[in-house]
Amino acid sequence: MSTRLRTPAARRVSPLMVVWLTAVWVALWGNLSFANVLTGAVIAVAILALLPLPPGRAGLAFRPWGLIRFVVLFVVDLVVSSLRVAWQALWPGRLPRSSVVGVALIGRSDVMLTATVLALNVMPGSIVIEIRQGTPTVIYIHALGAETPAAVEAARRSVVRLEARVIAAFGTREEFALLNRTRGGRP
Repeated sequence: MSTRLRTPAARRVSPLMVVWLTAVWVALWGNLSFANVLTGAVIAVAILALLPLPPGRAGLAFRPWGLIRFVVLFVVDLVVSSLRVAWQALWPGRLPRSSVVGVALIGRSDVMLTATVLALNVMPGSIVIEIRQGTPTVIYIHALGAETPAAVEAARRSVVRLEARVIAAFGTREEFALLNRTRGGRP
């Protein structure tokens, strides 16, 4: 077993991150050539050495089944919300009403909060307008078409389900355990 100490520069440049950034570079250029791969790798190493990322929180997980479930249900939600907004926009003579809905989140990490907010902001018909961090973190969304108490509750439940799916795919052990305790593990 090696106890060799790594230099600060070596700690900053993760081989996996170099491969990822190089793949992004090649994809953006749309040309798989030796020169393009080499250029992407050199730029990736330079970026990682000159602009190091802060250390990540330990415990973040990658759960393949949770990710597949998140992606499939996210696409379904995206299609349904797009159709709902299109219907409201094309409904003759009636302007849809909206509500601002507060939703308490169970996630504790900034990564889970960011992923949940990004997914919400992509959905047509809702946008996050405020975040109050604390225990619990509360986000406020503008929900198009949430005119009745039942529609407001449906908007709140959809945010709770989305956060549960994000945690099921990427959450820390603590967040995943909290999800299982509070919501029976059902995203």
